[in-house]
Amino acid sequence: MTAQVTVAMHTGTRVVLYAFSEPVSCEVGRSGECRIRIPERHRGVSRRHCRLDVDPPRLRVRDLGSSYGTQVNGERLGPLVDRPLTDGDEIRVGDVRLLITVSESSEPPQTATAADHAEPARPPVPQVPGYALIRELGRGSQGVVQLARDLASGELVALKQVLASGPVDDNARFAFRRELAGIRALRHPHIVAFRGGGDEDNAFYFATEYCPGGSLEQLAERYGGTVPVDEALTVVRQVLSGLAYAHQAELPSLRRPDGTATPARGLVHRDVKPANILLAGASAGGHPVVKLADFGLAKAFERAGLSGHTRTGALGGTIPFTARAQLVDYKYAGPEVDVWATAACLYWMLTGATPRDFPPGRDPVAVALREPVVPIRERVGSVPPRLAHVIDETLTDTPRITVRTAPELTRLLKDAA
Repeated sequence: MTAQVTVAMHTGTRVVLYAFSEPVSCEVGRSGECRIRIPERHRGVSRRHCRLDVDPPRLRVRDLGSSYGTQVNGERLGPLVDRPLTDGDEIRVGDVRLLITVSESSEPPQTATAADHAEPARPPVPQVPGYALIRELGRGSQGVVQLARDLASGELVALKQVLASGPVDDNARFAFRRELAGIRALRHPHIVAFRGGGDEDNAFYFATEYCPGGSLEQLAERYGGTVPVDEALTVVRQVLSGLAYAHQAELPSLRRPDGTATPARGLVHRDVKPANILLAGASAGGHPVVKLADFGLAKAFERAGLSGHTRTGALGGTIPFTARAQLVDYKYAGPEVDVWATAACLYWMLTGATPRDFPPGRDPVAVALREPVVPIRERVGSVPPRLAHVIDETLTDTPRITVRTAPELTRLLKDAA
């Protein structure tokens, strides 16, 4: 007998059962890429509304910044906050109900109707030479992240794998490897250390140091959805320190087709968001030590034309934490988009909300391009006025981003403290 988690999706008169007996993360929403897909007619459900992290018999639900929120047993979760679930819990997303059952069973559940059936299991993640896979840490449209052990060093690492949607030519492999060389060159206490990367057939992988404290999302959850000002500023200063270094770091020379080399300097993250700010432990003063993860990863995978990254990487990360300049001209997005995204993370820590509202049924890209940022004190009036002014100024991105470098934002935050 093994533990099994069953999710019963109630959409009016129809019920669909999803059974999970192995660790998996799956998104819930109207997008065709969601593993638990809500029919398009349910407009109160976002394209990617929430995520279930299942490790039978344990499971958690995380809101993904949905407009109408995710409710658990009638209580609304904060945006991008998660919580544990138990047998009998009810999740509501719009007018759809998800009922949770945790049981000991060796038989797969049957669907409620002949037309509906539980989704088949995904194919196993391929092994990567030199690593022993331990357990899944997360899964999304851009790949799967696993806790693994480096067989040569014995060190635990976070191993991200992405499968190409088709054959990958030699030029794409070369571009991917060149990006990895740049990422490998980054060495800073607030950037997750690179441990290895490469490609085998159509599977590409990227290994980094493992940060057991989770992400900024877990930190916010421990505080009930919003982070105290002093703690939030401590986190952001560390992120800005890592960005200031990376934006000016010397990188391996780029080779032209004729064989000549040209010096390279600076790497832009392009995907700064709470999920990519990891907790590596605590300092002597008790504050979290944070490290910025996935540095340059979106660009590396995009260059190889990999599944998920060609599509979502072209948008440069999660839309609520993406500056307009990055959406308009992703290819040439500079350090200023990382500064904007860092300010958006600070805004989110202090308010539990993203800088812009994203109503259900509207294209999030269109919202980001057209709608203004909500002034932070309209969300939470207790944010100190001087700090609020710096955050609002930094999040100005029309016609251009106002605060353009990590050292500049660091100075402004110091003056506002």
